[in-house]
Amino acid sequence: MKRHSIGIIGYGHFGAFVYMLLRLFAPQVRVRVYAPRRAVTGRKFCSLADVCASDAVVMAVPIAKYKDVLLRILPLIRKDTIIVDVATVKVYTVQLLRRHAKGRRWLAIHPMFGPESFRKARGNVRGFRIALCAHSRVPAELLEFLRVFVTRRNFMVVRMGAHVHDRHGAASLFRTHYLAQVARRDEFCRTVIDTVSFGFLMDAFESVWHDKRLFRDVYKYNRYCEEIRMRIKRAMSAVDAELRAG
Repeated sequence: MKRHSIGIIGYGHFGAFVYMLLRLFAPQVRVRVYAPRRAVTGRKFCSLADVCASDAVVMAVPIAKYKDVLLRILPLIRKDTIIVDVATVKVYTVQLLRRHAKGRRWLAIHPMFGPESFRKARGNVRGFRIALCAHSRVPAELLEFLRVFVTRRNFMVVRMGAHVHDRHGAASLFRTHYLAQVARRDEFCRTVIDTVSFGFLMDAFESVWHDKRLFRDVYKYNRYCEEIRMRIKRAMSAVDAELRAG
């Protein structure tokens, strides 16, 4: 029986998290990682060519580098290899895949959680959502197999279009990142008399406020974020006006 393989390009905050999830939930799969700053060992860390020879290749790279990496790997991967897009934005990356990966297999998903959420949940992934872009280019039977595989491990799959995903992402993820950056600059911190609700608020902010690069990239590549930024500013002005009037 053939042992399937998955390659991961990038071993930053999220790439390392993807590696850990695969080892935990799919131990039967061989996982190869390409990380430019890591020495090639031939086991975990491999050359780019070896990683691209995998059955599926996960693009765990910053959004700003997505196009360059995609163009670099396309000549190296097999015709039947599945390119797995896990970027936080979807309209931008799906457009790149449609334009440059014609005739190739690709899967556009977005895990709506990260290492901080996983840690705070103590590894309990029940209800953790994975957004699946309806525009993905893989055979229907394979898509169904993957859906069953992840749902049996207690993840929840939500299918939607790229534009719907980015609108929701701007309204929830970007808004959380934005308010977290405000809180960080306002020096939010826990105290010995925190309410339960304040603890929940700090959990949310602490999960994202260190990832400033992602915050900037999501704002740049998700066109719906500017509307959310302006809505937050208007809402804060309205609250201030209400307090002054009172």
